[in-house]
Amino acid sequence: MTAEIIHRLHFAFTVTFHYLFPQLTMGLALLIVVLKTMALRTDDARWDRAARFWGRIFAINFVFGVVTGIPMEFEFGTNWARFSRLSGGVIGQPLAMEGVFSFFLESAFLGLFLYGEKRVSRLTHWFSAVMVWLGSWISGFFIIVTDAWMQHPVAYSRLPDGHFEVLSFWQLLMNPWGLLQYMHNMTGAVVTASFVMAAVGAFYLLEGRSNDYGRLFLKVGVIAGAISSLSVIFPTGDLAGKYVAKNQPAAIAAMEGLFKTETGAGIVFVGQPNEETGQIDNPIVVNNLLSFLIYGTTKAEVQGLDQFPQDQRPTALPLLFYAYHIMAGLGTWFLLLMMLAVLLLWRGRLFTARWALWAILLSFPLPYIANTAGWLTAELGRQPWLIYGLMRTDEGFSPTVSASNGLFTLLGFMGLYALLGLLFTVLIYREISHGPEPAKPAPEAAAAD
Repeated sequence: MTAEIIHRLHFAFTVTFHYLFPQLTMGLALLIVVLKTMALRTDDARWDRAARFWGRIFAINFVFGVVTGIPMEFEFGTNWARFSRLSGGVIGQPLAMEGVFSFFLESAFLGLFLYGEKRVSRLTHWFSAVMVWLGSWISGFFIIVTDAWMQHPVAYSRLPDGHFEVLSFWQLLMNPWGLLQYMHNMTGAVVTASFVMAAVGAFYLLEGRSNDYGRLFLKVGVIAGAISSLSVIFPTGDLAGKYVAKNQPAAIAAMEGLFKTETGAGIVFVGQPNEETGQIDNPIVVNNLLSFLIYGTTKAEVQGLDQFPQDQRPTALPLLFYAYHIMAGLGTWFLLLMMLAVLLLWRGRLFTARWALWAILLSFPLPYIANTAGWLTAELGRQPWLIYGLMRTDEGFSPTVSASNGLFTLLGFMGLYALLGLLFTVLIYREISHGPEPAKPAPEAAAAD
């Protein structure tokens, strides 16, 4: 394999593993605010204990997110030095702001939330939860703004030596691509957190323990999951897809497997893209639907890959096609499952419907897969560009770092992250096993008191 491929695999592995943690913390931060708000409104200690329990889960995720995120900052210099040197004047500012909000605002108030409950008023403790939520969401905003500039460059100029500089930091932050991507990404994070919370509730009910908290977690998770699962499809996913079709037509053609320009283009639900023959094998198609979703009419023409030179098309077309369809398919499952769960909840049957509890419990890994597939879709769709229309991917990697050196460090990261993943699993399992209720004193200690 070439050095370019190794560097791409290296960064893809580290960023994919890293994002397993922030997607839960960003979504969970909002749900913790909901739990704390209900605690204030109802004066019920169970809501406070529930918030404290999920605060511990949040803290574990936050730590592992920081540990796995720091190496990526160095990879900009070690693996993608030419890209960093030329674009650092643009991407350096939002990345620096992300660090400020992540390491200062979010972590400071997280400490207050975890250790200050008995030292501050209830309103102040609620405020700390709100600030953790804002810190995590603002931090995510700056990361997405950085990626959005690579997808859709705005507010920049290029100097004679090839370097990019920002013309307006405000326009950089208000990049329409970034705003749409941010809304879609954050609703996806809430989907992950909702499924995890609902799955823990289902687990408690199936095990027949902590039933009060099982019902509480299931209720909050299902309601939040239904709202976010709908929002991730419409309006956020719909608007983001239309913007991609307008600004990256080759990407949307590859995502949909549209090899030839069509009037009244259909959507392929199932099939295998065949680049040699330029068609989809074994397709299941809904005619005219793609034209309608993009342009609002079944008679609109949608550009196919035949309208773009070979070197302007996404380079990993089959992987892009499958990633997009996995994301879309799982998104449909999320909506159907959560709407069914809300119906059962409304009818008072959810807590005793074991088949539904098992479906929710077994579905908790799927949002992680869907979010990963979504990011694969976005990044593979941008190829062969590192900065869309301005810098190709083969122009941005570090030429002095050989393929063998990159492969050696990649294998090292894979081994280290496997250990981190095992440690994370043990810590999370330990917290779930203990549950939200405070530990009861041992009989000997109680007798001594």
